[in-house]
Amino acid sequence: MNQKYERQMKKGVLDMVILKLLEQEAKYGYQIILELKERSGEIFSLKEGTLYPILYRLEEDGLVESRWSEPDGKRVARKYYHITKKGQKMLQEIFNLWKNVSEKIDNIMEG
Repeated sequence: MNQKYERQMKKGVLDMVILKLLEQEAKYGYQIILELKERSGEIFSLKEGTLYPILYRLEEDGLVESRWSEPDGKRVARKYYHITKKGQKMLQEIFNLWKNVSEKIDNIMEG
């Protein structure tokens, strides 16, 4: 597949899939990267430099909040992100929009 188009398509849904992962439980950045890669069959293989600006923007928009864990023995403190009520509402709106757009694209492509 042409990588330019693949990047553009994935970029458009990153907020939605990251919010979805955070809906299930709070996660730290690297955990999000690994789970996204695993659950997407490696379609989404993000670098930290891609993920963190998205998380910061989602936090700035009030869709996620973060908190630091306490260091425990050899475990270092980690910044965990969790979805807010506003983020849950926005996730549902984005997903409904995604379903609508996807359906219309199917109509065009299969029509």
